[in-house]
Amino acid sequence: MLVPVRNMAGETVQEYDLRDDVFGIEPNIAIMHQAALRQMSNARLGTHKTKTRSEVSGGGRKPWRQKGTGNARQGSIRSPQWRGGGIVFGPTPRSYSQKMNRKMRRLALRSALSQRVADERIMVLDKLEMQQPKTQEMTELLERLQVDSSVLILLAERSEGVELSARNLPQVKTLRFNCLNVRDLLGYDTVIVPLDAADAIQSWLGV
Repeated sequence: MLVPVRNMAGETVQEYDLRDDVFGIEPNIAIMHQAALRQMSNARLGTHKTKTRSEVSGGGRKPWRQKGTGNARQGSIRSPQWRGGGIVFGPTPRSYSQKMNRKMRRLALRSALSQRVADERIMVLDKLEMQQPKTQEMTELLERLQVDSSVLILLAERSEGVELSARNLPQVKTLRFNCLNVRDLLGYDTVIVPLDAADAIQSWLGV
């Protein structure tokens, strides 16, 4: 699959052949949904907690005698029907983590990448380098590339200049290729991939 490659000035300089087994498969929507759901579930802390009647304070004695008052019988003012009483069947700390085998995770990533290519949402650059971290330079680069919406920038390795230049832009996120995930791939309007990152992704996810 041939895609145009641009330089940092926004000009098309060459074409690049993306591997069909990574960027050109038929997207598996069910697997992508499962992977995104797993990622969001694994991000949950699960620290929610309510107290039962045995955990709330007070209620050490019977509020009134069993018979003769005309009131319903009560054993404790911390029973669930009382204000300040315990909670019945409330949430308790738990883990929401889900498991997904490696083959399915890789298929989900290939499906998401292929979906982005099919939607013409992936932009390939010949290189992406910044000597100094300057937000203005990143803003000007995106303007030259005619990108005016949310952007995910994939990197082959640590690039302090690029990462710090994009950090203050709310619609821009940088991500190293080995941290690639379905949620970020589908959550941004445009994905910018330098050639070295594309090579790394294809070596990683290739069949």
